[in-house]
Amino acid sequence: MVLNQVIGTGLSATELPVLQLGGGLIELAILFLVLALVAGVLGARGVAGLSMDIAKWLVIIFVVLAVVTFFL
Repeated sequence: MVLNQVIGTGLSATELPVLQLGGGLIELAILFLVLALVAGVLGARGVAGLSMDIAKWLVIIFVVLAVVTFFL
């Protein structure tokens, strides 16, 4: 898909962005945060804690990738 966009615009392969990761990390982190809140309200503390941990790590990965992309 990216290759078709590059061919259509006439860009060379060296002009592609270096990192294209992290597109859905924030959305996934928000999803797990909401899941953790709902599970916490319903009393499923194990699921809530696990969902919070997943959301926390997704946000950390997103921030690291954003900083790396900013400096590249």
